[in-house]
Amino acid sequence: MDINNSFEVPLPVDEAWKTLLDIKRITPCMPGAELLEVVDPNTYKGRVSVRLGPVALSFVGIARFEEIDAGAHLARVKAQGTDSKGRGGAAGIVTFALSPIDGGSKVDVATNLNLSGSVAQYGRGTGMIQDVATQIIGQFAAALRTMLANDKAVLATNISAASGQEMECAPFSGTKPISGFTLIVRALWSALRRLIDGSK
Repeated sequence: MDINNSFEVPLPVDEAWKTLLDIKRITPCMPGAELLEVVDPNTYKGRVSVRLGPVALSFVGIARFEEIDAGAHLARVKAQGTDSKGRGGAAGIVTFALSPIDGGSKVDVATNLNLSGSVAQYGRGTGMIQDVATQIIGQFAAALRTMLANDKAVLATNISAASGQEMECAPFSGTKPISGFTLIVRALWSALRRLIDGSK
């Protein structure tokens, strides 16, 4: 299935590009994500935990940058993981591209996702998965903006001028699994609103 999302970063494109490629720094901004190992400069091992209702899924796998085009501000990542309890797996190719907008940069994220095994049942409702993905991206973008705002506050007080330190995202409660209940309620509400709007 294809999933498309976008978010904005309050930085010029070159700075936003540099920030988004700093995987160690931005991983804590992603709810449910944990960086386990830097295999090499383009390859990372990690864990993503998701709770959908009573079902908790935890995927451990590898993500690798297959393309990094700094001139076009475009990157392509191939990721693959398996559920820790053997209920299947997820594989996908994620492409993100940056473009300038007023006040910063827009990041377009295109994901081609394939689920296998028993977890594939969650792929039946493509619209719901799109809505859940949108909620996750929204949480990530909000955490990223908070991190960048903290950067500015630190620089304004000249605390980091001498140390050269950068702020990092505050971890999401020790990589707590994403709450599926809240996300599904929001997803259902979004789907209902689309249905109502379409019937007008």
